[in-house]
Amino acid sequence: MPADESSAARSPDRSRVTAAMSGVLAPPLPAGIPRPAGFALRGRLAAGARQPAAVPRSRGRDGSGPRTPRGGGVRRIYEQARRAWDRPLTAYYLILGAGLLITVLGLVMVYSASMIKALELSKPGTYFFRKQFLAAVIGSVLLVTASRMPVKLHRALAYPLLMGTVFLMVLVQVPGIGMSVNGNQNWLYLGGPFQLQPSEFGKLALILWGADLLARKQDRRLLVQWKHMLVPLVPVAFMLLGLIMLGGDMGTAIILTAILFGLLWLAGAPTRLFAGVLAVAGALAFLLIKTSPNRMSRLSCMGVSEPGPDGSCWQAVHGIYALASGGLFGSGLGASVEKWGQLPEPHTDFIFAITGEELGLAGTLSVLALFAALGYAGIRVAGRTEDPFVRYAAGGVTTWITVQAVINIGAVLGLLPIAGVPLPLFSYGGSALLPTMFAVGLLIAFAREEPAAKAALAMRRPGVRWKTMRRRVKKRPSGER
Repeated sequence: MPADESSAARSPDRSRVTAAMSGVLAPPLPAGIPRPAGFALRGRLAAGARQPAAVPRSRGRDGSGPRTPRGGGVRRIYEQARRAWDRPLTAYYLILGAGLLITVLGLVMVYSASMIKALELSKPGTYFFRKQFLAAVIGSVLLVTASRMPVKLHRALAYPLLMGTVFLMVLVQVPGIGMSVNGNQNWLYLGGPFQLQPSEFGKLALILWGADLLARKQDRRLLVQWKHMLVPLVPVAFMLLGLIMLGGDMGTAIILTAILFGLLWLAGAPTRLFAGVLAVAGALAFLLIKTSPNRMSRLSCMGVSEPGPDGSCWQAVHGIYALASGGLFGSGLGASVEKWGQLPEPHTDFIFAITGEELGLAGTLSVLALFAALGYAGIRVAGRTEDPFVRYAAGGVTTWITVQAVINIGAVLGLLPIAGVPLPLFSYGGSALLPTMFAVGLLIAFAREEPAAKAALAMRRPGVRWKTMRRRVKKRPSGER
């Protein structure tokens, strides 16, 4: 048979086969029902429609393999970092690591910054360091204790701690018992070289008591009324502020006011109510600053570059000098010049300036990064919990540490007036270190109480892991009778 005739004979058979295949892949549907796109596509492919040609993969510059898309490595690293950041134990490790690193670095800088001051006082060069190290050891015990205590026990400590702190703050104002340091009557003499500042414990007392009060009122659904939100929280806070201001310590009063505002903000205070309390506090602060020449001189030293004819801005200016002379990596640990009598309070309020001079920009940015990590972890704990007490207490502690660090560093940089508050966990002072380390232990305890974090920690216990492995291993007959 000729070729053209054989082709013509085979074409009907090919058409029938194609139609049969189309019917199998795309069966007929009742009238009025549209055919899905997938069936039509399969029918066209069965009828002999050409498939699109495969897109050739791009090669590398040497042609040996596929080329990684632009930004793929950066995106992969970002995704890995984001997954690590969202793990259940991230806040726990951030709080523990940042708190301990700040404390250890603070011990090193206290030793370096206080040597000359101790020699000026005819003391050994390690005098201030030994006292700070002892406070750090006691604070570590408090941190571990607070991190292991249940939430109920923290709530039970709120009222005893508040009443004890108020008693000590009243005792400070009794003549012959209280001590005056740098013009502030806020200290108690404990014997030997040890002193105590009860107002530092007032911050922790206000946080625990205020968190317990607001949590109980939230359980009873009383926070929708403004009087229950303000009373008795605001009157008690104002009582503490009054006792602190009797001694002239406005820096601690500012921190306590910030804690009060933080608790009200977390409780959902209306904007008008929040603005009203803020206006009252601002008016009182303006009156206290206006009536005090010392506070007015501190306010006038913001951003100056000269000490002035009377030397009123000496401390602020030499703090800037210390930071400016540090450069990128500093002059070296122990090689500060400003601590040789030029900068007042080099190991307490202005220890950040000595850090910038000896460790440079790299050291100061490291300290800022550690405080930022601690603040973020505290906000994360407060935002992810369902317990109202944990939310208020974690938010209050985070507000306390963050605001105090901002005020101290802002004063050293010349952006804020010198308030006389130490850098948390970093500056010299046992009265400030002990309650702050207990507060860090609170955050660790709250981070451990998250359901996901608790499950992750339980899986890391040796006993739980061994039991889990034993469940997975199937018992096999040993063959022995």
